[in-house]
Amino acid sequence: MLCAPAAKVGKTSLIMSLVSEEFPDEVPLRAEEITIPADVTPERVPTHIVDYSEAEQSEEQLYQEISKANVICIVYSVNNKKSIEKVTSHWIPLINDRTDKDSRVPLILVGNKSDLVEHSSMETILPIMNQYQDIETCVECSAKNLKNISELFYYAQKAVLHPTGPLYCPEEKELKPSCIKALTRIFKVSDLDNDGILNDNELNFFQRTCFNTPLAPQALEDVKNVVRRNMADGVKDNGLTLKGFLFLHTLFIQRGRHETTWTVLRRFGYDDDLELTQEYLFPLIKIPPDCTTELNHNAYLFLQSIFDKHDKDRDCALSPEELKDLFKVFPYMPWGPDVKNTVCTNDQGWITYQGYLSQWTLTTYLDVQRSLEYLGYLGYSIIYEHESQAAAITVTRNKRIDLQKKQTQRSVFRCNVLGAQGSGKSGFLQAFLGKNLQRQQRIREDHKSLYAINTTYVYGQEKYLLLHEVMPDFDFLSEADLACDVVCLVYDVNDPRSFEYCAKTYKQYFMDSKIPCVVIAAKSDLHEVRQHYSLPPLEFCRKHKLHPPQPFTCNTSDPLGKELYTRLTTMAMYPKWHQLIKKYLKHMAQADLKNSTFWLRASLGATVCAVLGFAMYRALLKQR
Repeated sequence: MLCAPAAKVGKTSLIMSLVSEEFPDEVPLRAEEITIPADVTPERVPTHIVDYSEAEQSEEQLYQEISKANVICIVYSVNNKKSIEKVTSHWIPLINDRTDKDSRVPLILVGNKSDLVEHSSMETILPIMNQYQDIETCVECSAKNLKNISELFYYAQKAVLHPTGPLYCPEEKELKPSCIKALTRIFKVSDLDNDGILNDNELNFFQRTCFNTPLAPQALEDVKNVVRRNMADGVKDNGLTLKGFLFLHTLFIQRGRHETTWTVLRRFGYDDDLELTQEYLFPLIKIPPDCTTELNHNAYLFLQSIFDKHDKDRDCALSPEELKDLFKVFPYMPWGPDVKNTVCTNDQGWITYQGYLSQWTLTTYLDVQRSLEYLGYLGYSIIYEHESQAAAITVTRNKRIDLQKKQTQRSVFRCNVLGAQGSGKSGFLQAFLGKNLQRQQRIREDHKSLYAINTTYVYGQEKYLLLHEVMPDFDFLSEADLACDVVCLVYDVNDPRSFEYCAKTYKQYFMDSKIPCVVIAAKSDLHEVRQHYSLPPLEFCRKHKLHPPQPFTCNTSDPLGKELYTRLTTMAMYPKWHQLIKKYLKHMAQADLKNSTFWLRASLGATVCAVLGFAMYRALLKQR
């Protein structure tokens, strides 16, 4: 805090009167720098006061202090017109020249020596305040009789902590657009049933959230009555509308209660520039290697409530208007047109309830920071009263531990889908979403997606399977292309060159891997041709102890089943089964068929396969 006055206006006396609580007999040219501890100030923050004297200091020293100041008090004498004129002719222009236009320092006009006059200087000062937006307030005081001394420094603190500038335009007498935008988001987050009105329960939720105390019933009525008296559409069905909510904050600011609005803004994550803070949007979360991120139960409950309050027609799908309304609390539209080809939609192309939850699951798995940001816009941590939206995330344990313990608590499993160009990978992804070839042919090229996510059921448990189509660049498969829980190698039965890519990819990247692999014989409705590879697909699978190629087609009018996708999820959940079967079959292939114990081992192997096959069969039955 910098006190920058004209000479002989009593600025040093003001500082000394504040510190000693009495008027000094002898006043030096400049007071020493003083720090007032936080525990003796109303706002509970330390205040560093710097005096400036033209007689003792240079202009360069003044410029340095201006650059460091959080607030500047311009002191004038109420009984000296020249000192008042110097406020606009010298001090304000000098300060403005030395500060950036976009980050101006708040100014306090201080009229000292009010004990020497019977009249107020406010009539002269008000036009100055209206002319310069940087002026927060004006205080008339007296260093001699200690009038308004503590108030002066309180307003100086308040100007820093609760500035008017970002909130309110005094010329227009209305809230600034950025403030309206922030308060509108706060209103929508607090409108828990999305009816456009804050009822008494929602107003009390808002009050407790921001001020840690509910409003008494009479106080609630008093607030609504104030709005009713001033605007016709501020109250509706005995609840506060957005217009009424904005009017109340305008009233707070006009009455000098900026701190009320700032308390609300900061509770909902806003900084001094009315932008959501990085700390609010991106709370720290540690993700060790080989661990994944998923939404927990509370997060899904929250997202369900968000869906329910925006699904106005209760059709379990979000129309374009409903989706747009949901994302009004975002600064941008987070989901592009490709989302409709990533998750399940209804016949109209609207995202279903299951598709909505799937998209959230996908975002959390692939980009947890983006998911945290989205939850921040929706107000998750505020509504659930958590420290941050990081409380919505479960970081799964290391996959290696899951393999050791032969069990997993994960809910999301990733399947990378590889194959040559035109092999049918995209069709395999879209079929998972229930789209046959006829529906797929209507998808625009720029709306296609490399991901598809949907639910499957394994032993009665709902799991998410995430399919990722890997671009067929054999020589440049990255670690991300290879990191998954199960692999699909897709070839076109009607293209003689298609299987070679699958064979080479398997031998190069997955033959010695612990990741389960499945070969998909796509477009199985077409004529199967001989593949231009040294081994036919079936022989290749036998040689490398893989399941036989799985026939697949989406060129059908029948409902597309999930059996194959359920099998993939099961293999992803229990990769040990895959390894045990593969190891056993390899051992059997090397065994001496004449050995008398061969048939005993064969019987044991058949029993193992039968048990695992029955487990798969049970999973499929439950799915049906």
